[in-house]
Amino acid sequence: MIRVLHLIKSLGRGGAEMLLPETLRVHDRERYDFRYAYFLPHKGQVAEDLRALGAEVDLFAATTTPGILAQSLALQRYVRRHRIDIIHCHLPIAGVTGRIVSKLTGIPVVYTEHNKQERYHTLTRRLNLATMPWNQRVIACSNDVLASINQHVSLGRERVQSLQNGVNTARFALHDFPRTRVRAQLELPAEKIIVGTVCVFRTQKRLHHWLTLAERLYRSNPNLRFVLVGDGPQEEQIRAQVRQAGMEQVISFPGRISEVRPWLAAMDVYLMTSEFEGLPIAMLEAMSMELPVVATRAGGIGEAITDGENGFLAEVEDWQALQAPLERLIDDEALRRQIGQAARTQVQRNFSVQRMARELEGIYDQVILL
Repeated sequence: MIRVLHLIKSLGRGGAEMLLPETLRVHDRERYDFRYAYFLPHKGQVAEDLRALGAEVDLFAATTTPGILAQSLALQRYVRRHRIDIIHCHLPIAGVTGRIVSKLTGIPVVYTEHNKQERYHTLTRRLNLATMPWNQRVIACSNDVLASINQHVSLGRERVQSLQNGVNTARFALHDFPRTRVRAQLELPAEKIIVGTVCVFRTQKRLHHWLTLAERLYRSNPNLRFVLVGDGPQEEQIRAQVRQAGMEQVISFPGRISEVRPWLAAMDVYLMTSEFEGLPIAMLEAMSMELPVVATRAGGIGEAITDGENGFLAEVEDWQALQAPLERLIDDEALRRQIGQAARTQVQRNFSVQRMARELEGIYDQVILL
């Protein structure tokens, strides 16, 4: 039994965090035992998901970078007490902390990078890069993220690799959520065409552009409705923009929810206007639910979507160009079905969480043998 500790800053419902229960569901738990530790006490929603799957989750409460780093000594005692074999860290500050614990204990550390180095605060980036060589293995969630790592630090091909995010295609399947039924349950209009997204309301998502597109589409086609699933620091600004546009009655805000599958099943088109991304889990989940995606070519999005085949893309700076494919999909039900089915096929072939979990287990096996 190989004992793996996942160490992450928070367990809120972000993309990196949601990967943890999804991979746990499909890991070989006869060979691997997983524990989870996090720092931000106000972001622990995913902790309950993990506990429901039988995992042990522990909080090392800290809310600042110095406070998190100071938990290294407590974590040192923790990993020894639980005889941890591998520390698997996610995102920079947890990564630096895990590497310090590795130096103190000799336990090997694996690190998953979920974003480009250029997107981090200067101090965070410097700490991350300075200690990056302490990892036994570095995993990039997309080829775009891999290129960013290699641009800043030389680790060698044997220590850094791309392992693209995955989604559980058995769980995220449209046939389990008939659209008519879920729309009635969610109190969404049965006859309208619904454009939606699932995200944390952060600046990087550029939801002000998302709403501008929604307003333009609605002015020319009042048969539309819109759904923004999630919450976050930009929520008040987003709601104010909706009020200013007079669209309160046509945009739904269900908030942060643990079960997004019915909401995805209720949608007809999935829209993203992000400025930057790693490889977004929510988008892969939408594709698995046979939703046609219209998105900017941010980060690893272009690694999953081929424009015109299993979705539609525009350059990040040219987000207004998303309007034309949106209108095509809104007007053509057959095209929505065709692109959505192609999107699911793409995820099944290349972005399944089952594939991701097997590759992770292979990395753990290699690290143990070092």
